[in-house]
Formats: sequence, structure tokens, C-alpha cells
Amino acid sequence: MELHTKMDTKSTNTVWHNATVTRDRRESLNGHKSAILWFTGLSGSGKSTLAHSIEERLHQMECKTFVFDGDNVRHGLCGDLGFKDDDRKENLRRIGEMVKLFLEAGTISLTAFISPFREDRDKVRAMVPEGDFVEIYCRCPISVCEDRDVKGLYKKARKGEIPHFTGISSPYEEPNDAEVVVDTDGTVPLEVTVEKVITALTKKIFYDRSCKPNYSRKF
Repeated sequence: MELHTKMDTKSTNTVWHNATVTRDRRESLNGHKSAILWFTGLSGSGKSTLAHSIEERLHQMECKTFVFDGDNVRHGLCGDLGFKDDDRKENLRRIGEMVKLFLEAGTISLTAFISPFREDRDKVRAMVPEGDFVEIYCRCPISVCEDRDVKGLYKKARKGEIPHFTGISSPYEEPNDAEVVVDTDGTVPLEVTVEKVITALTKKIFYDRSCKPNYSRKF
């Protein structure tokens, strides 16, 4: 189904063009349905690690995928944005529009963003048909995230060197009704967490049974 929404725009004299190659036809060619897998959680909670691990699994299953990593996106598409609340909202608005296009392209998008505010996550969910947005909450105590501190960001934030840092000087709002909740504090092996997400996707039929595992490669 082709989907586009009306929004305030400065682009005048434009008309939406309906393509003859539709999402349904692209999904049929790919052998699986498209979806948005939205990973959210604190910095250091393991969002990127999990998203890329799941993409690897889906790739082995011959699915068309792409990961939008928070840091990578800010090197280009959102490189002009900072981390104040308004910039965070604009960052997610742009990503929402991007993954909506990938949804129409028949691709399974995996996004790894802190996305701290429920309202912003819900706005992206509202952009696409019901069932196409899968929120995956990477639940991890801030104490564990700080102990990892793989980028040294928490130390800088505690010193006041990084303003508007989620969990320290800016809030994180946990999802109320995420489709999938996984504990990423290290108590559960990564491969078990990957299986939990894959199982959830299978139950929701986000890709069909023609998307078969390739057991010639090991996870």
C-alpha cells in the first residue's frame, strides 16, 4: 500500500506521483514484507550491537535490510543538528521520513537511536500503516551503561562537558507499550536476545516463510 501524509511544507506546486511499482510488488519480489524495527534505549544500552546482529541474521535469511545507526546518520543527513530537544525532534522526524521511504521500497529498516521522548517515537509510528512500526526497547540500567561507557560520554556528561545528555541532564522516557522488550544489561547472551526478536517478528509475520534461513553460514 502506498502511503503519504500531508504536512506543512515550503515545497509548493508539487503533486504526489503514484508509482506503478508498488510496495506490494517490491515485497513480492523480495520474498518478505517490509517493516521498521525501531531500537530505543540509553546510550550504551546495546542498541547498535543488537540491531546489527539482527540485521546479520535477517541477511542470512535472504531478507533486504538496512541499519540506520544514530552516529552514522549524524555524520551526514543530520550533521547540522545538535542535541537540544528541538534538534533531537528534527533528527527523528528526518529519520522517520527516511524509513518510511524504505518501507515503501520493501526493505526492513533497523534504527538504533536513543530517541528519548515517547512523543517523537509515536510520531514516527503514526507516519506508517498500523503494524509496520516495531518498537524494540533495549532495557538497561544507567549504572550498567555508565560502566560500559564505550565512548567516554557519561564521564564527560557528569563533568558538565556535554550538555543535554540523555539520562544525566536530559530525560529518557521508557516506552509504555513496546512490541518487544529485551534486557541488554549483559545477563542474557546476545544470541538469545537476537532469537527473541526474530521469534517476535515471525509471530507478527513481518516476513513470510519464503524468507528462509541460510544455514550454510553461522551467526
